[in-house]
Amino acid sequence: MYKLATVGLAALLAWPTAAYYDGNLNYDSPSRRHPNLGIDIPLVSRRSSKRSAIAFKPSELNFTHGVASGDPYSDSVILWTRIAPSLVSSNSNATVQGPVPLYNHDTETYIKVDANPICVDWKVWRAAGNSTVPLSSGKAYTTGDIDYTLKVEATGLTPFTAYRYQFTVCGSNNTSPQGSTKTAPAEDADVDQVKLAVFSCSNYPNGYFNAYGNAARKAQQDYVVHLGDYIYESAARGPRAHNPPRLLFSLFDYRTRHGQYRLDPDLQLLSKDFAWIATWDDHEVANNGYRDGFSALNNTEESFRNDGPSISVDQRKMNAVRAYFDQVDLDDNLRIWRNFKMGKLMDFIVLDTRNYDRSITTLGWNDDYISLISDDASRTLMGSHQENWFYRQLSESADRGATWRIIGNQIIFSRVIESFGINGDNWNVGHMLLWRSMHMMSSADIVSDLVWLGEKPYDKATGAGGVGVEFAGTAVSSTGARGRLSSTDTAAKARIEQSSVLQWQDGYYRGYFLMSIGKDKIETQFFGKFGPGDLLLYNLIPRPHVRSGQKLMQKAILGSPSVATRNAWDLPLANFTVLAGANRLSRPVAGGSVESGSLRGGAVKHTNVTLNTETGAWEKVSIDQMYLSTS
Repeated sequence: MYKLATVGLAALLAWPTAAYYDGNLNYDSPSRRHPNLGIDIPLVSRRSSKRSAIAFKPSELNFTHGVASGDPYSDSVILWTRIAPSLVSSNSNATVQGPVPLYNHDTETYIKVDANPICVDWKVWRAAGNSTVPLSSGKAYTTGDIDYTLKVEATGLTPFTAYRYQFTVCGSNNTSPQGSTKTAPAEDADVDQVKLAVFSCSNYPNGYFNAYGNAARKAQQDYVVHLGDYIYESAARGPRAHNPPRLLFSLFDYRTRHGQYRLDPDLQLLSKDFAWIATWDDHEVANNGYRDGFSALNNTEESFRNDGPSISVDQRKMNAVRAYFDQVDLDDNLRIWRNFKMGKLMDFIVLDTRNYDRSITTLGWNDDYISLISDDASRTLMGSHQENWFYRQLSESADRGATWRIIGNQIIFSRVIESFGINGDNWNVGHMLLWRSMHMMSSADIVSDLVWLGEKPYDKATGAGGVGVEFAGTAVSSTGARGRLSSTDTAAKARIEQSSVLQWQDGYYRGYFLMSIGKDKIETQFFGKFGPGDLLLYNLIPRPHVRSGQKLMQKAILGSPSVATRNAWDLPLANFTVLAGANRLSRPVAGGSVESGSLRGGAVKHTNVTLNTETGAWEKVSIDQMYLSTS
């Protein structure tokens, strides 16, 4: 490495002013409402300007984890990358300890933090045509304080337009891969169609992220939606063992886990070529989280001393939030709930039903208590601030004349009865919460696959009395129904019989679904995979203006034969239609036939006729090993 004074590098790596650090959003607090979680930029700048500081040569740096984009608005999008001398995450705790914005890098605590800021230029240009003239560009710096990640906001862009983007180490030819992204339609635009590819529950050790790769290769979506469990905090083993090989508690732990996931080639491919809209579930922090704890770590001295490495509930959450903010391409993630107004076509309302202000949930040992308090009016998944914001978004969307409201959240809304009863970790966690939400949705004519049991009569044969339709997808790779296909079909049939509102269920396949939202209809295709995972991708709830028979929603579900290998297979599973204003699935449901699972009043026909998304060929595919060993 050369010192700063070396001739030729002085111009290349001239030390930045604080303004250039300001250009990197990852120096900011994860929440605009909590500025004390940010990094003291002037101190970082002064530390870096010391004469003893040594600069990296461009050849020593790599774009280690690809590029990504996210949070598309009509005139802007967030761009992300990591430029670093190593794949290893930074072990600096500067962002999460002490009086965070006022720490002094001259103390011994921060001497170990790398004092070499890395300068990166970025640019965005229109994808159409041959011109690469930047339409938005800038310069920003990063250091080990934020794990060498870099996140910038490209502004001044044209609505609903495809762009290319790229990062370059300043003054060099060391460039990142080129990425593709797309802005959202203008709020008042007349938009014919928007397509969303929707994912959740990607557990690295359980299997390969084939669903990401399939969606990226087919390139049918405008945007990618991830509804949570983007990473898992566990310590699973096997061929794709978790790194670090322990439960996550520290900032370094969470950074390392995010880094492991970002190295997956299918995740990199989908991140590179499409803008993501993401929210979290529980496993980005810890299992069954709520505002004051998790299933295996409570906000008590006893739990603090015995259930973890002396890291409190609040500190663990702060560590996880900081790492998520550094690594995921969104803007303000302590308040992760937000609304994307995509023309007059739709509002896409993203919720946080997990971490912001959720009441206590089932923790594996308190189910009787949760049952006792389920009628309390104070029970909430979102907190009063978010809950009232949510209801306002529904009303304001109707007032502005949007055709659809699509709600993305982490957990199931419908009253599905399991073998053990009602799940205490979904919307049924509080009966009054469910009543408040159902009242608002019913009065606003929200289309979901929801039934207001006890308030409105419902006919499960015809669907009459439904107040909407709920589509719940599957997981990318998380553990689900085990055993042979025949046994999982039997389990699905039992679940159907126990839950009058449930029309189709399959616990065998993994994957994602594609929603094509148009003025007159929504077509939804599900792409699943044989393999682990019963954690679901939940609650995209469209709501049209009621014009009888004019709009419809169609849903097709597809899967792939295995997540135990990296492959490109998609298997069609089922198709569904919803007529606007009907607020129920059209009969016969799924045309009377599905590939797998159990269909109320219909047939299951296993064909295994599968599409190879790399070659475009169809063939019969059947693989016995469904998922990877994690032991």
